[in-house]
Amino acid sequence: MTHYTYSGIWPVAPTPFHPGGKVDLEGMKRVLDCMVDQGVDGICILANFSEQFLISDAERAELTRLSLEHVAGRVPVIVTISHFATDIAVARAREAKALGAAMVMMMPPYHGALLKGTPEQTFEQFRRVGEVGIPIMLQDAPLSGVELPVPLLVKMAQEIEMLKLFKIECPQAAAKLRALIEQGGAAIEGPFDGEEAITLMADLDAGASGTMTSALIPDLIKPVVAAHLGGDRAAALAQYARVLPVVNHENRQCGFRAAKAAMVEGGVIASDFCRHPIPPLHPQTRDTLLELMRPLDPIVLRWGK
Repeated sequence: MTHYTYSGIWPVAPTPFHPGGKVDLEGMKRVLDCMVDQGVDGICILANFSEQFLISDAERAELTRLSLEHVAGRVPVIVTISHFATDIAVARAREAKALGAAMVMMMPPYHGALLKGTPEQTFEQFRRVGEVGIPIMLQDAPLSGVELPVPLLVKMAQEIEMLKLFKIECPQAAAKLRALIEQGGAAIEGPFDGEEAITLMADLDAGASGTMTSALIPDLIKPVVAAHLGGDRAAALAQYARVLPVVNHENRQCGFRAAKAAMVEGGVIASDFCRHPIPPLHPQTRDTLLELMRPLDPIVLRWGK
């Protein structure tokens, strides 16, 4: 197996809210503590699965500081800094670095359905963030609508020193990861899977060194990654088959609401409130999620009990 600088499981932390909609800061600390106890290799904050698109700039700044101070180096923390405005992305990177983040994650510049960065603009934004001097994970997700062909990603990896990790969660992710690794070589220091690990086995077979899942069951997904990276594909496949029904239900039915529902059930947080216009999880969907999870006995369902 190729040795990569970055590997393992680096899940996204959900952002808890009180039932009235205010950010639950004490709940955020409990989320982070639970994730550390789940055995994660790193934690990502303020990502799409953190509902970053529903959080104000002031709340974002408070959550960044709180999270980094509370984790206090127990595991590395990634701060998501995506923004259409390059100056804002750069400012967010500087803030993250000053507060002790291990790296930042960002999507290419986009705003809505029609404002999308060109390859040149995308390259320039990442180049300018790279000048801050903090490692960058590029997030290649369908949400942006920006096409990121492999030759562009390879050029960016080779010419932007701080661009080290690539979270690939577009359609046919395994094929893209395989091509990226083959063409990028040593410049690709962390090829990662995403999208709740719904394509994890194929992505590991293609050469992925890690995954960024939700905080739902990272303790049960981590053994898949560890076994595969350790050369035991059969063990990885068996464990993946065991957790796949939960992963599929999360990916296809729940989205980021799954981790919150499970954390309420397990006493981690008090409320799974999502801000409008996100609808609450349907009770039947929640019940099926928990029904699928209970036989697996994940840490999240017993952490706060």
